[in-house]
Parts: sequence; C-alpha cells; structure tokens
Amino acid sequence: MKKLFNTNFNLEGMHFMLLVLRVAIAAFMLVHGYPKLQNLISGEPIQFVDFFGIGATASLALAVFAEFFCSLLLLFGLGTRLAVLPLIVTMLVAIFMVHAADAFDKKELACHYLLVYVFLLVSGSGKYSVDHLISRNQIRRRR
Repeated sequence: MKKLFNTNFNLEGMHFMLLVLRVAIAAFMLVHGYPKLQNLISGEPIQFVDFFGIGATASLALAVFAEFFCSLLLLFGLGTRLAVLPLIVTMLVAIFMVHAADAFDKKELACHYLLVYVFLLVSGSGKYSVDHLISRNQIRRRR
C-alpha cells in the first residue's frame, strides 16, 4: 500500500517510458504523414489546406516535413527537441486554423499530440536515444 502513493520516481523507468512514448507517438504520427508524403510525390493535383497563404503545395510539403521526417527523427531520438518544434507548430495549425470552427472532438487528437510533443520538448529524448549517445561522446571528448 505504501508504494501505491509513493511520489518518488524510478529514473530508469522514466528513461524507458520516454523511449516508449517517443517510439509510439512517432509511429502514430507516421500513419498521418506517410499518406501526405505519397500525395506530395504522386504528381496528382494537390488539394490541401493553404495555411499562411503560401500555397497548397508548400503547405503540404511543410506538413510532410513535420509529420513524416520529424517523426522519423523522433523515432530514433535524434535531435528530439528540434524535431518536435515543427510538430508542435503543425498541431497548433491543426487546432487553431484547420479545425478552428469544429467542435472539440475534432481537435482532441491534435491536442493529445501537442501535449506529448510539448512534454518531449521539455524532457528531451531520454537515455535510450541517439541524442544520448551523441551527448555521451561529446562529454568524453571534453575530458
């Protein structure tokens, strides 16, 4: 019963859960990004939301960059804090521009993604990531 209400956390458990969170959220977003990538390279006319007034093709390319390529970086934990920035912007666009007039249930998924990406921005990728390997090698070189 004491363990149930213990507020201390296991650091190794936290690193493992950061790995699980990173891999899962990247895989989930790749499901959204891959069809957009296929749409972009298909050569067919592009019908996509023109946010920021830059054109449908450029808007789709930015969404593909964030949802597909940044998700791949996130999957491996490479440049995690930088990789989540375009994903955060993409989710903000989805919430406040694409689904602005929709009910909350249409915005909810983007809000969930946004929450996870902000958490990863603050926490970083954890010990089981390429970021950690790079950081560890840089520390060794300084000595």
